[in-house]
Amino acid sequence: MRLRNVKNKEEILNQSKYLIKNPDDYCGKWNALFQNQNPIYIEIGVGKGKFIKENAKKYPNINFIGIEKFDSILAKALNHIEEEYSNLYFIRMDALEIDKVFFKEIRKIYLNFSDPWPKKRHHLRRLTSPIFLDKYDVIFKEKKEIEMRTDNRELFEYSLEEISKKGYVLESVSLDLHSKEEVFITTEYEDKFVSRGMTIYSLDATSSVQKSK
Repeated sequence: MRLRNVKNKEEILNQSKYLIKNPDDYCGKWNALFQNQNPIYIEIGVGKGKFIKENAKKYPNINFIGIEKFDSILAKALNHIEEEYSNLYFIRMDALEIDKVFFKEIRKIYLNFSDPWPKKRHHLRRLTSPIFLDKYDVIFKEKKEIEMRTDNRELFEYSLEEISKKGYVLESVSLDLHSKEEVFITTEYEDKFVSRGMTIYSLDATSSVQKSK
C-alpha cells in the first residue's frame, strides 16, 4: 500500500490533544486517563478515523483508543476531528508493542480491513496470527472479544481458523455483511469497497480470560 505524505503531519501530531505521546506511562491504568471505569475498546489500524470517531460519538459510556503505525494515516485521522470527545484517544505505535502499552484492561478489539499479508512467508504478520492473538491475551480484562471485517476472503478464512484454535467462540460470522438490512457504523475503506460491489466478510468472536493461579 502506497502512503501519501500529509502536509504538516508532524505539526498535526504534535498539537493534537487526542494523541497520547507516552502510552507506556498508562499501561494498566488507562481508566485513570479517561477518569472513569467505563470499558475500553481499541481499533488497530484507524484509517481516517471514521469508524472509531462515530463509535465514540454514539457510545459516550465506552472509551475508545485508536492505534495506528503510520504517521500520515494518523495525521489524517487527527486532522478531521470536528467535535469534542472525552472518550477518545489515539496512539502512534506498531501493534507488535501492544502488550507493552495495555495490561488486562481492554474489553474489545476491532480489526477493520487489516493488511492481508498475502504471501505465506508473511502470514505471522497478520493481526490474527498466533503471535498477535497471544499478545491480545495479555491486554484483555475479563472477557475477550474480537470484531473483524475484511474484503479479503483468504485472510478471513485464515482468521476463522486461528481464532478458533485459540479457544474463541464465533458469536457471529457473515460471508456478506452488507446483504443484511441493518444499519451499522462503517469505515472509509468499507464504503469504498461496497460502492464497488465487493463482498465484506465479518466475524465476532468471544472467549473468557484465563485467570492466573
